Amino acid sequence: MTEASDNTDEVGGADLGQALRALRRRADLSQRQLAEKSGVPQPTLARIESGRSINPRFRTVERLVQAAGGQLAVGVPAASGFAEPVPVPHHDMRDEAGRRYPAHLDVWPVHEPRDWPGAWWAEWYRLPPERYPLPLPPAAYELNRRYRDNRRWGAEVQRTARVRRVLTNDLPATSWRYVAELPGGKLVGELRAHERSPFLEFGEWIPGLPEREMVLDGVLVDARYRRLGLGRRLVSALITEMREAGIDDAAAIAEGFGTELLLACGFEIEGRRPAALRLGPPGKRWFL
Repeated sequence: MTEASDNTDEVGGADLGQALRALRRRADLSQRQLAEKSGVPQPTLARIESGRSINPRFRTVERLVQAAGGQLAVGVPAASGFAEPVPVPHHDMRDEAGRRYPAHLDVWPVHEPRDWPGAWWAEWYRLPPERYPLPLPPAAYELNRRYRDNRRWGAEVQRTARVRRVLTNDLPATSWRYVAELPGGKLVGELRAHERSPFLEFGEWIPGLPEREMVLDGVLVDARYRRLGLGRRLVSALITEMREAGIDDAAAIAEGFGTELLLACGFEIEGRRPAALRLGPPGKRWFL
């Protein structure tokens, strides 16, 4: 649980304001929502957060902190081990009027139309800059709570997910297996590949033919965890280690998003077009 300390300079405007903004962000509350929940007028909260209220009343601060889900404690941080509030990532960003953006939102800089949701759905990115119907804002944010929650959840998955190679005695020496795991060992992605000798395909030595090459058997990511870069991390881990092992060539068959993934990882489409075949139960045919 986040705690705010009433110590010397920490009760001063700037640090207290930052702590309240961090608490509001964690609770996903706007200034108006926190004011209504705590019973403290919104202008008072705004003055405290901006540092313009130098000596706010202890009871006022206590009500704000508790309403945001924190605790107000009096003590020495080094001795009591109080937890520091998670800072607001966009704390230093300002809008055209020099104001801070809402602390509870996720704010990102706008460099091109693709960064601005309103321009994205309107396909501004297809226009040259001189034909933009409106000037681009310095930053953008999303008001939808579910979108924010999903965005933060995805960022946490990207931060904590671990990709590793599985090395066990029951796997052949030519088998390569990688997994993507969350803390606690939850499996959310897997890649399997194997080495093969090109000599077996041609039956004789051909100048320039690699001695070993990799065949990518498949990459699978849990449907809920797709579009978070886990597939790319799995493929990148394979490429890094196979090259360290002296294998520079790899082959794969893919379709749809799998093709986009491999192209993004450096694969190229070959001139040959292998057929996609399927073997099913006798007397039963699948049309895909």
